[in-house]
Amino acid sequence: MIHLMVHLVREVRLCGPVHFRWMYPFERYMKTLKGYVRNHHRPEGCIAECYVAEEALEFCSGYLNNMKSIGNPYERVDERIHTGRPLSRATSEVADAKLLDQAHLYVLRNTDAVEPYIEQHMLELKDLNPRASRNSTWLQTQHSRTFITWLKKEVEKRLANGEDICDSVRWLAKGPNFVVNKYSGFAINEYQFHTISRDESKTTQCSGVSLVAHAMQISSAKDSNPVYGAVTYFGRIKEIWDLDYRMFTVPVFMCDWVDSRGVKKDDFGFTVVNFDRLGHQTDRFILANQAKQVFYVQDQQDANLCVVGFTPHKMYKYGESDETDAILEFDATVDVTQDFALVDLDDDFSCRRLDGDDILV
Repeated sequence: MIHLMVHLVREVRLCGPVHFRWMYPFERYMKTLKGYVRNHHRPEGCIAECYVAEEALEFCSGYLNNMKSIGNPYERVDERIHTGRPLSRATSEVADAKLLDQAHLYVLRNTDAVEPYIEQHMLELKDLNPRASRNSTWLQTQHSRTFITWLKKEVEKRLANGEDICDSVRWLAKGPNFVVNKYSGFAINEYQFHTISRDESKTTQCSGVSLVAHAMQISSAKDSNPVYGAVTYFGRIKEIWDLDYRMFTVPVFMCDWVDSRGVKKDDFGFTVVNFDRLGHQTDRFILANQAKQVFYVQDQQDANLCVVGFTPHKMYKYGESDETDAILEFDATVDVTQDFALVDLDDDFSCRRLDGDDILV
């Protein structure tokens, strides 16, 4: 299908949007009709009988309560759409201490109830180190290194003083269990994610992820005045963890992220990534509900590069605000009277008919 899109470019430039003319809906529906055949000696009768039966059931279901439409995958969308569900059996392993701290720190930073504690910890660091706190890079590094221990002591101190602490903060401060459940697949936000090792044995690709985050950007290691802004990260899922905080669990993805120097735009406006240039080794985790799925197409001219493509989720509806809108959109405001649409074509044959008046399509 990716190869077919290359040949559709010329057709789009000549005649406009392809989906007004293509045969895909009819070909797909013919496959559905062929699936109705049970007796190959009477294919027409099988198709007619199954078609009438399905139409009758679909019509009657509109007058019955708690009925689901035929053919629509509603079972994929349930009450666990935002919490997620594993797609494989769990493998329990003792996690590496440094990686576990990375995952735990990321969960703390992305929990609303912990934000007041983060602000308090930053103020204490500035008060204790007034000169060094002018360096934002040092301040962030010191915060990342000491916040887990500081939060645990701070919550214990407040509990000893009789203060009321919400249950989520109490269990988050204690930290996750050293034994984590790992999965090879996870479904969340109407996407199905798999690890890189799982993708290697499949014909499909479900390990690509992207994340838009507000991050600190520095020009070099000596830069003391970083700039904060929205940055899009691209990577692939290495492992899927389910952190156990005893009263609840938090699924996270450990990813191999492409370094910012390995992401660029090519001459055609496509995003190209180089997985030989990995970075962000000290911040590899994201929450499962933050991930957006992408897929990577290997560049035919350079084996080290991959072109990024965005995939709509299972129940995608056109018109919603999503990255895929930019891909599915067609710009109908192009002036087709310009000669460039035909001059740039590298065809040897003429596009004009000789048996009648010229008509510009």
